Amino acid sequence: MTVQTTPTLAASALDQLFRDARTHFVWHDEPVADSVLRELYALTRMAPTAANAQPLRIVFVKSPEAKARLKPALTPGNVDKTMTAPVTAILAYDTEFYEKLPKLFPARDMRTGFANMPPAARAQTAVVNASLQGGYLIMAARALGLDCGPMAGFDAGKVDAEFFPDGKWKTVFLLNLGHGDATKLFPRNPRLDFEEACRIE
Repeated sequence: MTVQTTPTLAASALDQLFRDARTHFVWHDEPVADSVLRELYALTRMAPTAANAQPLRIVFVKSPEAKARLKPALTPGNVDKTMTAPVTAILAYDTEFYEKLPKLFPARDMRTGFANMPPAARAQTAVVNASLQGGYLIMAARALGLDCGPMAGFDAGKVDAEFFPDGKWKTVFLLNLGHGDATKLFPRNPRLDFEEACRIE
């Protein structure tokens, strides 16, 4: 039997996605087109999620007015990098994600099981899977030539109150997007070796 293998990416692609990619905090004044954000989501939605539930919801904050609404929720160290980023994505999860399951998993009824889950367990499922999609979003952004600056330094309650007042979406993390100024980066910090972080059993 012949096993078909998927060709590996070129070294230059792996550099762009992983080895040379950095977390940026200083941005060039170059806008990100709405068409690029649509392409970014088209790639992100291909991430694997439990029962294909796709709980991630995104608000792409671009306008000065929207940035001003986001600013009060940021910790002081994240204000400048966010206000100058061409786009800040609010990555959230939909607390009622299961309502989309008749469309997303038409083969059988997955909605009922999630709807009947204890709310805390359902929220944990949503957070885990939305975070997985968020990781895909970062890789998709890099593949499209964008730089990323993920952040956890913000008041999620304030973000939710301002952008999701009905309470159905809950913020997971923020992600600045654009074209970063590589001259402002500091040397990359070390990473753990395989032996420090992994084992094979």
